[in-house]
Amino acid sequence: MGGIFSSPAPPPPQLAPAPVAPTTSDEEVRASRENERKRRLAAAGRQSTILTGATGATQPTTEKKTLLGE
Repeated sequence: MGGIFSSPAPPPPQLAPAPVAPTTSDEEVRASRENERKRRLAAAGRQSTILTGATGATQPTTEKKTLLGE
């Protein structure tokens, strides 16, 4: 809404063109995924099969005798 004494609106700023994203080939993407999968598998190792800690079993395997099962 312009009035008698208002100044004209400034022109909109010039936008710079968007930078071009680097392109990767499908083969590079597949190789990267495969390398990442192998790295994670190697890092996991046999950790899921080890049931004891560095100090041995966390719970004793023997229990106190009970009156019923003496």
